[in-house]
Amino acid sequence: MAAAITVSVAGVSYAAFNTEGLTRVTVKAADQVTCRTVEDAIVAYAAENDTVPTRMAQVRPYIKGDVSAYRIVRGRAAGPGC
Repeated sequence: MAAAITVSVAGVSYAAFNTEGLTRVTVKAADQVTCRTVEDAIVAYAAENDTVPTRMAQVRPYIKGDVSAYRIVRGRAAGPGC
């Protein structure tokens, strides 16, 4: 029981003092774009402009993160996970 408490306290202390490392991981995860993100941006663009986008540059303002792995093919997102 004492060992479990000691390990638990050590883990919490490490996390408290390693905020820069945790922040870096969090920001990296938040910057990742998914196929769903691109699809949502396509829908938002189409709703706002009454036309389907043909280039990623058209939906880029609707997305935060790296979209370099994605493209639009026939009005749909194409890339990892699509």
